[in-house]
Amino acid sequence: MDDRGPRVGRRGLLGAGLLAGAGAALSGCTSGDAPAAAPAATRPPPFDPASWESVRAQFPLDPSHAQFAAYVLASHPAQVRRAIEEHRRGLDTDTDAYLHGEDREGAVREAAAAYLGADAPDVALTDSTTMGLGLLYGGMRLLPGQDVLTTEHDFFATHESLRLLAARTGAKVRRVRLYDDPAKASADEIVSRLKAALKPRTRVVAITWVHSGTGVRTPVRAIADMIAEANRSRDAEDRALLCVDGVHGFGAMADGVEELGCDFLASGTHKWLFGPRGTGVLWGRGRAWDALLPVVASFSNVTVDPGTGDEPYGPGGLLHTPGGYHSFEHRWALDEAFAFHRAIGKERVAARITEQATRLKAGLADLPNVRLITPVSPELSAGLVCCAVDGVDAPAAVGRLRRDHRIITSATPYQDVYLRFGPGIVTTPEQVDQAVRAVATLR
Repeated sequence: MDDRGPRVGRRGLLGAGLLAGAGAALSGCTSGDAPAAAPAATRPPPFDPASWESVRAQFPLDPSHAQFAAYVLASHPAQVRRAIEEHRRGLDTDTDAYLHGEDREGAVREAAAAYLGADAPDVALTDSTTMGLGLLYGGMRLLPGQDVLTTEHDFFATHESLRLLAARTGAKVRRVRLYDDPAKASADEIVSRLKAALKPRTRVVAITWVHSGTGVRTPVRAIADMIAEANRSRDAEDRALLCVDGVHGFGAMADGVEELGCDFLASGTHKWLFGPRGTGVLWGRGRAWDALLPVVASFSNVTVDPGTGDEPYGPGGLLHTPGGYHSFEHRWALDEAFAFHRAIGKERVAARITEQATRLKAGLADLPNVRLITPVSPELSAGLVCCAVDGVDAPAAVGRLRRDHRIITSATPYQDVYLRFGPGIVTTPEQVDQAVRAVATLR
């Protein structure tokens, strides 16, 4: 038995001595029966996860527009909206009792772990991909002489988090270009370029699962296998850790963390998963968490010795979940987003996205005024489809598609600005064909 002191978690840290009164106030009440039932007028339409029409009907998105940018910041499906409102009313009605009642955070962590194919104690709850990356690289322990390898294709959040890591530790951060032409990228080229850049003291390999600027999906499993081979001859403290920004694969692809083979995965859950806005996860593989120091004090039922000043201890996912008050009605509703996707089926969701993305790429590639940026191969792409239209810059194309054709798209936020589509569970193959016809008119 561990004898290092009593356990003090969220309840203790947010107000010792309040729990007894809260328990009496709750008197067995749960998140499902605390608030009154929703009025009939606001009840969602029946949900049949086998029907894509029914899936789309769960979203309040404007049906007169084709929603190819819904992944940027999620619209909430009915189940998530209902859970958010339920938790909001519970907090508004009796904040103390609801806040200190059942372990709703634990339920969310369990749901995330089941979706990831992971263990719940290895899941930290965050507010976004950016927060997850900040916790990951802000807490990374580096020894003198160790360096960091990343790529030229990563988002600002990764590059800036690594710049701050370098400023804190003095470590060198190196960037490698994985491909010259994204449309012609290959798995062998990507893995070989990373392998050539890997050094004996490289401690962190920071990559992105799906590049938001090109739509290229990196072969994470092959990269993990390459790094595992390099680690065979390394001491434990010099083992390279594969860290993945997973946001445009998470919820779009069916791969769990075992299939990916990485050491850390950070992702917002308010994009392709359509979870509550302002939610995310950071997963670490068991003892890989030992490479990190917590960045923000945790309230997640970690173990502390009150008054001693000793370090808290506990599972990595709990230690690295930032404490403080959050938008709890959103965080606690996240388990409904996981349940929604699992009801449909992760593989079915991924297949639906792949089907539409493949159809869209084929249609765009046939247009004489379009240059496809994203690889045609489904093995090297996911839901994002990027293209360039001759004579029309991407922001102008976004505006014209919305105004003239009721097709909502986005433009990539990088030096090379492309027109970007995100077909998913809220779009249809017919809308894909509509989008191709609309792009053909852009001149």
